[in-house]
Amino acid sequence: MAKERADLGFGDALDEFNPEEWTPPKASASNDKPAAKRPSRAATNQAAAAAGFKSREPKPTPEDRAGAGTTLRRRRTGRNAQFNLKARPETIEAFCAVADRQGWGLGETLEKAIELLEREFGRP
Repeated sequence: MAKERADLGFGDALDEFNPEEWTPPKASASNDKPAAKRPSRAATNQAAAAAGFKSREPKPTPEDRAGAGTTLRRRRTGRNAQFNLKARPETIEAFCAVADRQGWGLGETLEKAIELLEREFGRP
């Protein structure tokens, strides 16, 4: 037994549909216009500020400008397992400060902390 589809009432509209009406016209050699120049980033930022737009881009910190900061943490290390835990904000801040001072990534800092803990308290 073959099922027939219910008529949704679009049949007539689809019969009259011409996809050529929806394609943009092709530019001819006589109709070529010079490509619009893209405004500079400074001009774009100035227009955005005049219109009241707020940038969502992070502002560089003085440490970032000096070459330190989070850029040291973004490198390929072969560490691919994630380790999540909850900590107090001041603990996280202190952990990141140690990593930044030593020039280590966060994973490397954790590994160094484990080495120190094992040296102090022994291996399990």
